[in-house]
Amino acid sequence: VSEEEDAGETGSFVFAQECLDRLAIAVGGNTILPVAAELLPSYIGAEEWKRRHAALMTISQIAEGCAKVMTKNLDQVVGMVLNSFNDPHPRVRWAAINAVGQLSTDLGPELQNKLHHVVLPALASAMDDSENPRVQAHAASAILNFSENCRPEILTPYLDVIVGKLLLLLQSGSQMVQEGALTALASAADSSQEHFQKYYDAVMPYLKAILMNATDKSSRMLRAKSMECISLVGMAVGKQKFRDDAKQVMEVLMSLQGSHMEADDPITSYMLQAWARLCKCLGQEFLPYMSVVMPPLLQSAQLKPDVSITSAGEDGESDDDGVETITLGDKRIGIRTSLLEEKATACSMLCCYADELKEGFFPWIDQVATTLVPLLKFYFHDEVRKAAVSAMPELLRSAKLAVEKGQAQGRDNSYLKQLSDYIVPALVEAMHKEPETQICASILESLNESIQMSGTLLDEGQVRYIVEGIKEVITASSNRRTERTERANAEDFDSEEDELLREENEQEDEIFDQVGDCLGTLVKTFKTYFLPFFDELSVYLTPMLGQGQDIRRKKSHHLHF
Repeated sequence: VSEEEDAGETGSFVFAQECLDRLAIAVGGNTILPVAAELLPSYIGAEEWKRRHAALMTISQIAEGCAKVMTKNLDQVVGMVLNSFNDPHPRVRWAAINAVGQLSTDLGPELQNKLHHVVLPALASAMDDSENPRVQAHAASAILNFSENCRPEILTPYLDVIVGKLLLLLQSGSQMVQEGALTALASAADSSQEHFQKYYDAVMPYLKAILMNATDKSSRMLRAKSMECISLVGMAVGKQKFRDDAKQVMEVLMSLQGSHMEADDPITSYMLQAWARLCKCLGQEFLPYMSVVMPPLLQSAQLKPDVSITSAGEDGESDDDGVETITLGDKRIGIRTSLLEEKATACSMLCCYADELKEGFFPWIDQVATTLVPLLKFYFHDEVRKAAVSAMPELLRSAKLAVEKGQAQGRDNSYLKQLSDYIVPALVEAMHKEPETQICASILESLNESIQMSGTLLDEGQVRYIVEGIKEVITASSNRRTERTERANAEDFDSEEDELLREENEQEDEIFDQVGDCLGTLVKTFKTYFLPFFDELSVYLTPMLGQGQDIRRKKSHHLHF
């Protein structure tokens, strides 16, 4: 019953879940699993359903931190969970499905490769539990977790059964079940790609019907999920198959976009993503719709973060689920996360359009550049920065192609130089201020592509600025490695922390690879003119060649000359 959906989920229950998760990640599987193996059997075999439920929720919560050790005992762990699919109590069956979904994420792709033959039939069977819509909906949703780490050839043999059951669920009276079915169909299409063509004619009429008919406010999420599903199915089957339906779908989206939508409406992010997928599917045929798509997209990308500052002793908005709080000194800073999610989605979609439409994106380059360049230093949200970083070379590529093909509205190379003068220094500045190592590597990658686009339009001062930025990045990376070496010599250092240090050092190796690519591009572009700069950098590079070069690394270092 829907009123009882969250029954028992008190503050203590949620807090205990979070603690289990943190504990497993902090101390690791070697420490946690022996304790779990001792305690869980008595819980999973208990008469009281709450204890059986607790055991399954525990498995879900510790999976991420214990992934490596659990993967070695896959049959045993998954077998214990699958046995509970037949539990007499629906809340326990729900928890078992929840655990399978979580394990599919944390133990994939090994789980999918080895146990698809038992997991997928179990999920399909759980979709038949019509007396318990929560269980049905959750079984459908778990298909998403399974599909994300799954090769098409594993999933394809099960599609007849799974798609057949999902179509029945789409016709269910329960909105929760319909939403679960839409999520599952979307992920099945995304994972199976062209293999989904077989089901297109059966599935699409139902999806369009939901999109067109789920118009009341209580069905907004259902409508949002139908957009997601339609656009992912369209991308999977391709333009030829999808073209006619796509036009109908875009008419619905245009009318919806024209209607007044509240700020923070969850449908907004779904709609932004659906438009971008439709563009990816239709390519240049999408250009006539861009004048409709871009204004609200830019508006979402330009959203200001909703930040509130209170004294650390005050309650402020800390109980609000939509607000993330951090404490700095005696201040508590609250940031409304829903706006940030919409902003991140919009920035990511802008990058998609530039990437897909190439020279066709030219009319929007200036607006997008002035929106995204400042966001290279948007420290409230990593995904916003990542999207802005990825978009930079795409904007330069669009401009360069438009100029070369005479589609740049009379603009020439001087326009490309202006754009390059705006983007390249901003990337360099963001690079040595970036707190996240992985994003720093992405900035270097984008900088490398941007140098390739700009070529000899870069002047000596800019090349000097790039080189100085690279020096700072190398120095920071070397300092981080030294700190890790010191940590490794500490008395309480253990194998779990050793694994963490190894992963962190691999990220530093990625930075070194990207530095190599950048220098290779600069040498190719400026030839002997760059040699004095290279001599300067060699002082910084030589010590790095001996640092942490693990023979097990997958990538080799390369300076492309």
